[in-house]
Amino acid sequence: MGNKKILIIEDDPDVRKAMHIRLKANQYDTFFAADALSSMVEARKNEPDLIILDLGLPAGDGFVVMERLATVPALSVIPVIVVSARAGLQNQERALKAGAKAFLQKPVDNTELLAVIRQTLGESVQPEKTTVHDLGSL
Repeated sequence: MGNKKILIIEDDPDVRKAMHIRLKANQYDTFFAADALSSMVEARKNEPDLIILDLGLPAGDGFVVMERLATVPALSVIPVIVVSARAGLQNQERALKAGAKAFLQKPVDNTELLAVIRQTLGESVQPEKTTVHDLGSL
C-alpha cells in the first residue's frame, strides 16, 4: 500500500522542514503548501491521507482552508490536524467545530504529534520498545 501521505500547510520554512524530517523518519511521505491558495492545489494533486494545518497563513487563514476543503467531496473526508501558535480556547473550539480532528499548540511535542497522527489515521500506537539483550553466561 505504501507510506501514508501527509500534506503540511505551513508558511514557516523551518517548521515545514522540521516536520518533514520527523515524519519521514516515521515512514510518512510529506508534501507542502505555504499558503491557503496553494494548499487546495496540493491537496487535489496529491490526495493526502492527512493534513497538518497552521492557522496563520498568507492568502487566507487555516479556517478558510477548512471551509474550502469542506466544499470538495473528495477533500472533505481528509482528516485535518491543526498545529498553531494561535492560543486560546476559542481558536481550538472553532477549529474543532470546523472539522479538525485535533488541535495542537505550537511548539508541538514530537511524540504527541506522532501519537495524534497515528490515532487519526487509525494506526496502532506502538509503545516505546525496550531492547533486552541476552548476554548468556559469561
